[in-house]
Amino acid sequence: MAVQRLREAAEKAKIELSNRNTTSINLPFIVSDDSGPKHLELELGRGEFEGLVKHLVDSTIEPVAQALKDASLQPDQINRIILVGGSTRIPAVQQAISDYFGGRTPDRSVNPDEAVALGAAIQAGVLAGEVKDLLLLDITPLSLGLETLGGVSTKIIERNTTIPTSRSQMFSTAVDGQSSVEIHVLQGERAMAKDNKSLGKFLLSGIPAAKRGIPQIEVAFDLDANGILKVSAQDKGTGQEQSIEISNTGGLTEAEIERMRQEAEVYADEDEKRRLVADLKNQSETLFYNCKETLKGNANQISDELKERVRQEAAALKKAVANAEISYEEMKQQVESFQEMLYALGSAIYEQAGQNSSPSPSPSSSFASEDSKLDATQEDAEETENAEDIEGMEDTDDTSSGLSLVNNSIIDTPFGIDPVSVPEPQPIRAILLRLNSLN
Repeated sequence: MAVQRLREAAEKAKIELSNRNTTSINLPFIVSDDSGPKHLELELGRGEFEGLVKHLVDSTIEPVAQALKDASLQPDQINRIILVGGSTRIPAVQQAISDYFGGRTPDRSVNPDEAVALGAAIQAGVLAGEVKDLLLLDITPLSLGLETLGGVSTKIIERNTTIPTSRSQMFSTAVDGQSSVEIHVLQGERAMAKDNKSLGKFLLSGIPAAKRGIPQIEVAFDLDANGILKVSAQDKGTGQEQSIEISNTGGLTEAEIERMRQEAEVYADEDEKRRLVADLKNQSETLFYNCKETLKGNANQISDELKERVRQEAAALKKAVANAEISYEEMKQQVESFQEMLYALGSAIYEQAGQNSSPSPSPSSSFASEDSKLDATQEDAEETENAEDIEGMEDTDDTSSGLSLVNNSIIDTPFGIDPVSVPEPQPIRAILLRLNSLN
């Protein structure tokens, strides 16, 4: 009871100090002990009060700055400053806002206690079609995306996108003969799927057996004005389609949204390292695939010593892929070591091919000496060509690996989707930009 009386007196003093320089707090019989009842009587000035709440006033500037940053605006680009909530009547709050916006005076034409209710009423009129001359733009507070291979969260609709909106992106399978993919819808700003909020899952099956990267699966996100999200996945080859409708995309409180946003900022560096490790593990699976195909077609041209090196490097890289705690630097070192082995493998194949090549038959023995010169010239040309081919492999290997994006989750789980591989000699980032969204 005493605490309730103190709270009521504090609220009364706060309101009075918005219009006065001092206020009196008088609470008789607030408590009682063996010596008798106790009374609270004191004078509180506005300066002392503002000193007590200064940290709270300063904290109100942070969300204002974040809102401007999200909107890509500067303080001088704002036309009007509307105060919302009764505590904005505190002179210290108004002064802090005025200072942040370069001395501009906030607009007091709207009652701070009624601002939210008025905005809700206007939005209801817009949605009902009764308000024609006004447009209120709502946004999605957190990014929406899905889980891709390696547990990475791939964003489809970015945070602060105005709604209604639609986005789509092309994906593909990650293993040969994969007949189904699981679509795991996520909400949040973290780089890894497990750190975001799961909104739902569904399975797209009936995908014809094909080499990995061949099937094209279009995943579309459609977010309407009511915050209802429809996610669909369609196999472009067969027309097979599955979808899910999620109505709780706005089910988070403001405090939860702010917590998730702050966590994304705090763990940004750590999440980026984890994402990079996942990318390297994806690249490892592509390297395994390329190595397997190379050995399958050229096993007779590779020495036993090189085969043993391949086995050792493959075992070391697989161990690194299976290590959930491996650092980015260690994973990068293993991937680069395996790549160097692949380069050596390619060199050995080309060298063996050069040794096995035979010269063209001579039309006459009188041209024997000339043929010998020609053979030597051909061998020099072949060596030069082989060197150029190997250099070409080094130039394009990173691109092909980037296009594959196959991940270690093909070992852990039977399902998964991966951004589609397009057989063009350009980096994957350029391809994702081209396929990123369809409005």
